[in-house]
Amino acid sequence: MTETADIAILGGGIVGLATALTLQSRLPGARIVVLEKEAAPALHQTGRNSGVIHAGVYYAPGSLKARFCREGAEATRAFCDEHGLPHETTGKLIVATGEDELPRMRALLARAQANGIAISEIAATEAQEWEPNIRVAGALWSPDTGIVDFGAVARRMADLFTARGGAIRLNTRVTAAHEDAAGIRLTTPSGEVHAGRAVICAGLHADRMAAAMGLDPGFRIIPFRGEYFRIRNQPADLVRRLIYPVPDPERPFLGVHLTRKMDGGFTVGPNAVLAMKREGYAKTDISPADLVATFGWPGFWRMLGRNLGPALSELSASVLRGLYLKKVQRYCPRITGADLTPYRAGVRAQAVARDGRLIDDFLFLRGRHSLHVCNAPSPAATSALPIGAHIADQLLTEG
Repeated sequence: MTETADIAILGGGIVGLATALTLQSRLPGARIVVLEKEAAPALHQTGRNSGVIHAGVYYAPGSLKARFCREGAEATRAFCDEHGLPHETTGKLIVATGEDELPRMRALLARAQANGIAISEIAATEAQEWEPNIRVAGALWSPDTGIVDFGAVARRMADLFTARGGAIRLNTRVTAAHEDAAGIRLTTPSGEVHAGRAVICAGLHADRMAAAMGLDPGFRIIPFRGEYFRIRNQPADLVRRLIYPVPDPERPFLGVHLTRKMDGGFTVGPNAVLAMKREGYAKTDISPADLVATFGWPGFWRMLGRNLGPALSELSASVLRGLYLKKVQRYCPRITGADLTPYRAGVRAQAVARDGRLIDDFLFLRGRHSLHVCNAPSPAATSALPIGAHIADQLLTEG
């Protein structure tokens, strides 16, 4: 079977679906098809994250992350309000647990202010009054941070897209791709899809799809599993806001944070450990092909050399729950080991350059008739709607 479309979108996560909706609104009457290899949308990064609507505190001023996160937080809340999806603006405390962390906390404050978002420093005494169960030497207050179920947001996007005439092909894995003067040819087990243009939102397989379509991506996707625990045995008012540690500049990720959930209760996480499989949500998930891809990339070893101490610390905390617990108890000492029960893990698709640099910003590559989303980890879920608009701008601009 051969199917034709004006635009094909590979990937039914929140970025692919936001892009589909945007293109549908800009090109009324166009034939747009989304190809998703799973049995439902949003089963990977979209549905396996902390559910935080980020305000844009952490990202380099002037970066795409800073811009799209700021715009995306507002757009996400507006989308939820318009379509009756529950969300909550909880606010977030970024807490320093010792005097030694205060300079880093204030540097983060300056960065957030440069991004033009609402944020302020509050005294330890005030933070302690707000959150009596938190140990704090100083804190930043981000009032616009919130929570939502991004999987539910993506599923609503999918419903809107199909109701407006779009097509979503589930259980449709793209096994080969070719781009030529005529357009794009995508091969699936059920036949080929021919499209004039394509958007590739392949997440954990972004580098492979770019290479399959003749591009030299210059990076490799390295999968990092983020492990979470749900908190039990604690009162519903353990904390009223999200609690984040001050990030350690020696570590590439934000650290283990305490998050309220839309379905009630709390989770802590994630850590960041190398996954042995690109979709390896369990510690026992191993793919020899994925390991060869990771270990065969020079950038992986260079990255590891630069981050060996943090990597060993994260691995140790993954193996030994007591070490994981210590990360949480730095700011919430009343949580004990008996309070931690396993929660679903996520895998972050992190692009790593040949020189070992973790590509920090969102990254897009352009083919002859295609646009590839090559690096879109957090805060991509928050930023999905402005990312979709950016992709549409790029795809519909010639040259």
